Formats: sequence, C-alpha cells, structure tokens
Amino acid sequence: MNKQIFNIKGMTCAACAQRIERTVNKLSGIKQAAVNFANEKLFVEYDKSKLSTVNIREAVKNIGYEANENSDSKIEKDRNKSFNEIMALRIKLIASAVFALPLLYIAMSPMVTIINLPFSKQLHHIMINDPFIYAMLQLFLTIPVIVIGYKFYTIGFMSLLHKSPNMDSLIAIGTTSAVLYSVYNVWQISKGNFEFIESLYFESAGVIITLVLLGRMLEATAKGKTGEAIKKLMGLTPNKAIIIKDGVENEIPADEVKIGDIIIVKPGAKIPVDGLIKNGSAFINESMLTGESMPVEKKIGDNVYAATLNTTGLIQFKAEKIGGDTVLAQIIKLVENAQSKKAPISKTADIVSGYFVPIVCVIALFAGIVWFLVTGGGIEFALKVFISVLVIACPCALGLATPTAIMVGTGKGAENGILFKNGEVLEIAHKINMIVFDKTGTITEGKPMVTDIISAEGIDQNYLLQVTASAEKCSEHPIGQAIIKNAQNKKIKILNADSFKSFTGLGIEAVINDQIIQIGNDKLMNENGIKHEEMEAAFEKFACEGKTPMYIAINSDLAGIIAAADTVKKSSVAAIKKLHDMGIKTAMITGDNRKTANVIAKQVGIDYVLSEVLPQDKANEIKKLQDSGLLVAMTGDGINDAPALVQANVGIAIGNGTDIAIESADIVLMHSDLIDVPAAINLSRATIKNIKQNLVWAFSYNILGIPIAAIGLLNPMIAAAAMCFSSVSLLLNVLRLKRQKIKS
Repeated sequence: MNKQIFNIKGMTCAACAQRIERTVNKLSGIKQAAVNFANEKLFVEYDKSKLSTVNIREAVKNIGYEANENSDSKIEKDRNKSFNEIMALRIKLIASAVFALPLLYIAMSPMVTIINLPFSKQLHHIMINDPFIYAMLQLFLTIPVIVIGYKFYTIGFMSLLHKSPNMDSLIAIGTTSAVLYSVYNVWQISKGNFEFIESLYFESAGVIITLVLLGRMLEATAKGKTGEAIKKLMGLTPNKAIIIKDGVENEIPADEVKIGDIIIVKPGAKIPVDGLIKNGSAFINESMLTGESMPVEKKIGDNVYAATLNTTGLIQFKAEKIGGDTVLAQIIKLVENAQSKKAPISKTADIVSGYFVPIVCVIALFAGIVWFLVTGGGIEFALKVFISVLVIACPCALGLATPTAIMVGTGKGAENGILFKNGEVLEIAHKINMIVFDKTGTITEGKPMVTDIISAEGIDQNYLLQVTASAEKCSEHPIGQAIIKNAQNKKIKILNADSFKSFTGLGIEAVINDQIIQIGNDKLMNENGIKHEEMEAAFEKFACEGKTPMYIAINSDLAGIIAAADTVKKSSVAAIKKLHDMGIKTAMITGDNRKTANVIAKQVGIDYVLSEVLPQDKANEIKKLQDSGLLVAMTGDGINDAPALVQANVGIAIGNGTDIAIESADIVLMHSDLIDVPAAINLSRATIKNIKQNLVWAFSYNILGIPIAAIGLLNPMIAAAAMCFSSVSLLLNVLRLKRQKIKS
C-alpha cells in the first residue's frame, strides 16, 4: 500500500469534495480516499501494484478538476497561488459591488416613499415617465455583475449536467430565473406594457452574486492560511551549522550536515539537526517542540533536537537524524497529513441542493407545459407560471441562512476575544463531547513561581529568600529566576555574590557577605555533610504535590526549603467545571511524569490524564479518542501541540501561545483564559440552533409557495415579495444572536 497527497484545483464547495472522493474511491486498488475542501488536498491510500498516481490524476481530471502531487517544495508556490486567488476574488468583489450597490439603490429607493432618500424623487420620475430607460439602466448594471460571476454559471450548470448539483447550481438557477424573467418584462415594457415595471428583479441577481463573492473571498482567505503553520515550522531550523573536522571548526549550510558529523553549538545558538551529546552540558530550551517553558538540562549521552535553543553551556554532539528524519520534520509531516485526512464538513445547503434543485426544475417545467398544453393558457401565462415557480424557489434565503448566522456568530465571538478561523468550526464545535487540554501554559501558567518557603528555627523567611535570590542571581536556571522574581516582588534587596559555583545535577554554591550559601537537592546536602532529616518530610510532601523543592544551607547548617512550581491558572478550575455542567468530558495531555500530571489534574477536576506523551505522539492520542467514537477538541499553546490541534475535530489555541499553535488551530482564545473554551462551545451551539431556524424559514416559503405558484395562483411579484420576506425574517432571527449570552 502507498500513501499520497494531491493538491486539488477547481473545487468551489463541499459537494465538489464529496464528488472527487466518491470518484476516487470507486477506482480499483483504492483503500481509502479523503478530500479536505478547506486546504484543497486529496489524501489517498492505494495499492501501487493495481493503480498509479497517473490513474488517480486522470480520474479527477475526467470530472472537471485537477490533481497535482504534493511535495514540500510546492508549499511556497501553493502559498503564492493562494494569495493570487484571494486578490483575484477581492478585485471581483469590488468590481461587482461597484455595479450591484447602485443597482440595488436604483431598484429600491423609488419604492421607499416614507424616507426622502437622495435622488429617489428623480428615479421615481424616470420610473413613471420613462419606464423603458429605467428598466434598461438596471439591465446594463446587471450585465457586468453576471460577467464577473460567470464561474457560478459555468460550474453550477456543469454540476447539474453531471447530476451533482451544488451551491453554485442554486445560485445559477436562481439568478438566471430572476434575470430571464426581468429581461422578459423589459421586452414587455418596450412594447408599451408599463405595468411590468414593477416586476423587475435584476437587483436580486446582482446582490446575490456580490454577497456570494464576499463569502468566497473570506473562505479563500481562511484556506490561504492553512500552509502558514507548515511554512513557519520549516523556518525554525537554523541555516548554518558548525562542524568539527580534523580539529578545525567549519561553518557549513545546515542541509549539508551528514550523519556522523560532530557539531558544536555555542550558548544562544539553535541546534541544526537531531543528535547525541558527546561532550559538554547545557540547558536546552525545547519550548518550540514541547511547549514546556523550563529549559531542560542536557549532558553527555542525552539527545538534542533540531530547532531547539542552547541557552547555556557549550556542547558537541554527533548528528544522528537529518533532513526529513528529524523530530521537527516529522511534526511538519504530521501537521500536513492530519490536515489532509480531515474529512470535509458537508454544508446543509449543498446536501439539500442535491434534491431541491432538480425537484424545483421538474415542477417548474411540468407546470409550464401543463398550463400551455392542457389549459390553453397561452405561452405568456405558461412562462409566468414557470418563472413564478423558479422565483419562489430562488435561494436568496437559503444562501443567506448559514453565512449570515456564521457572520454574526463569529463577530460575537470576536467581541468576546474568541476568534473562529472559519465557519466550518462553528458547524462542528457544538457536537464536541471531549476536550483535551495541554498542561503547561494552557491549564498552568507555563512558568515556575515560588509556592512555599519554610525556614529553620531562628532564620527569618525574608532573610532566607534574600540570600537564596542573591546566590541564584548568577544562575540561569528557571527556578532560580522564579526565586529572584519573588524577592523583587517583595522588594527585598538582592546582594552581590563574592563567588559562585554550579554543580550539574546537584545545585549551586555562592559566597555572600562571607557566608557560604548552598542550594540544591538532597544529594548536594549529603555530599557536603549537611543534616537535613528534620525537613525531609516537608521536602517529600512538596515533591508529591508536583513542586520542585530545594534545600538551602548557610555555613553548612540547614536554613530552610524553598519550593517552586508551574501554578494552575485561576480560570482553569471554573472552566473545567463549566464544561462538566455542559456534559463535556475533559482530559489532560502532557509529557510530564504521571505523579505531577495527576496532581495538576486533581487540582482542576480533569476526568482523564494522558501523561508521559512524547511530542510526536500527541496527535496519535487524539486519534485514539476519535476512534473510540468521541468528537474531540484539543486545547494547547505549543509547537508540539500543532499536529494534535489539526488532528482534533476542533483545535483551540491559547492566544499567548506559539504562532504555530495559533495558526494550526480552528479557534484562538485571545484573552488566554480557559473560561473562553466553554464560551466558544456555547456560541457554537447558539449559532447552529440559529442556522437550523433559518433553514426552516428559508424552506417554509419554498414549500408553501411552490405548489401555489405551480397551479397558477401566485403572481411573480407576490413570489418575489414572499422571497424577500423570507430573507427579512431570516435576518431578524440572525440579529437575535447578538443578544446571546455566551459567558455565565
């Protein structure tokens, strides 16, 4: 079996994706095929002994689309293509609006006699005295809009011919019926039948096309960002590497490093490839991979990873994984694969259109023929019945039902600091029944803080903090920095050390005001013969609570303990409780050990704990939950969360997290407050409820109006009025979303 990703060109809606999926799945040798409409990719798993990529590309081409094999080198090219597509749609939208807005004003302002709108009297005068000029003015303004939106017609009618109607088919049939009927009425006006002046519907076609172009531009903008996360990940690796050859340092391009090369990395430099330390030790900041804020101590025999940052110390390591084999490269592949495998969310309107459009066309045609042949009503009356059915079925309200609710819903979210990347996430977030949280920086603050200070008898706590912070002033360890910050917050003066020593894996020693200050673990105390039995119980207690405790000795006498920990955010407990009240299960995923993870989970009330999970395995853990039948949301902030964020049904990123996490997610919480997670789900539920109500409004007029029109009892003007009222009632319902309370 072979796996391949294709870039797809020519899709306009979810129905297109479904059609490609169905076609490819029918090919002999295909195990599975999934099309992601959002990022325009086709993921295929196939038997290469029975099928080739050429066969797959041909099958896609035969139904009117284009499939090209995906590769990393095409990412920048795809990004430029996406940018050009957005710019083209923006130009079309502006050009369409230039004609559609005057068209709408000319058509409607003479009707509004209550308000004295500019030029309304003049337009009303032209409509009454020169109806033909008034009609032709509207026709001339409509033609450019039709030309600009020509793809709606080519794709829409082509989809009808292929028996796969989509949203473009609805737009094409609706606007065409409005334009054709209006052109017929212009012809009647030209013959002197001026009463037809009130039966022009050019503005309906113009406004529909302009609004749909707006939606397409916003959709293309969302699609254009799908490659940004991958591009930024690729940019994390340094361009240069310093290798040692024959005892001489040589700087070479990072992509020329070979397995077995000895590489030297100085403090402040990034590691170019994965490898094993052969000499030296350092604290490595792996936050770009793991999301963990505290640098990790690395010594001889430890692994280091590409794109991580050496904060202290000089190390030499042997290159073991290069290019596409590094952990970072694997994460990049996971992000892209998860995006490609993500099944497209079917739009309700697209599904309904598969049945609605053909039925309406058949009813309209049948009614017209019956009136012409059976009743002898004449060609004009038969045409009027035919057009009446099409006008009452015009998808104005149907086309507005989903996008308007999503527009208001996403706007409501933005007002509350909740950014939805696209409308699709609103259509699925309401179904979420499991939310997985990353620990560090998501549930917790992401940085250590002093939590406890215990001093020995006769030692003042502030003095203990002063000498400890003064000693740590020379250290770059994150715990030391937390102690210094705690002292500064308490306005305690930090002294200068006369000398400083660091002992790897043990602690530090400094001389301050002729006093020897020793800070570290029990091994440091034992090596220096410092008795600490009286505080061992407290030390163990802090460790069991997931904290990092340190003994402090002054002149070889135990002076106390200071403990630090990555503390839980204030909002975490309330957010988890709210989710439980909503019937949603919660889980926490972390690379930390089980003991620390369980302590944090217990504090906030998490249901399930996934601990000691490697960065590259997070997405697999999400998939396991999905395979068990759960609809999963992932909340995180680190680069290592990116594959999991795109694998999840809904990815939620914390606003102060990494750029990669933010761009990989579907929802971004700008306030970095977990209480916004249940708020986002609440908003999604309210929006979906509103959309369903809108669809009922949209179809109720069609269902009631089509039979009346078919039996000849509905004038096209009344049909248009009903269509208009359907849209108005729908918009009034949408405005109710603005008053929706999403936080409680």
